[in-house]
Amino acid sequence: MIPDSNDPELNGKYLGTITKDFVKISDTLKEASYQVRSRKFSEYPIFPISKTEQPIGQLFLGREEKKLDWNYYITYLDEFIQRKLIPEDNLQEFYQSYKDPDEFCCLFVVDQEFTSFVYIPYPEE
Repeated sequence: MIPDSNDPELNGKYLGTITKDFVKISDTLKEASYQVRSRKFSEYPIFPISKTEQPIGQLFLGREEKKLDWNYYITYLDEFIQRKLIPEDNLQEFYQSYKDPDEFCCLFVVDQEFTSFVYIPYPEE
């Protein structure tokens, strides 16, 4: 099952630090999402984030170099399917829950006791 983006655990423990980072880097993430889609890599860009190294995607913005709380990686749906993080029989559920990538950033939060997709709206232009 694909986790709900409004998980209460997320709201309490993670949303503050994610939002603090997001304000600083939302334009960069939005442009990267656009590039992934315009270059036809995928219609479903995903930004895994974690405080430690993790194997999903490529490091995009490191927390040390950018003075962030989280490391931001970049990948897309295909890697999640290949790694069996989203089983093929759950793809329809993923497609239905994936929000418009021009308006929302799809983060995949990876922490010791919590892993979930989160959609954060980009600031209005």
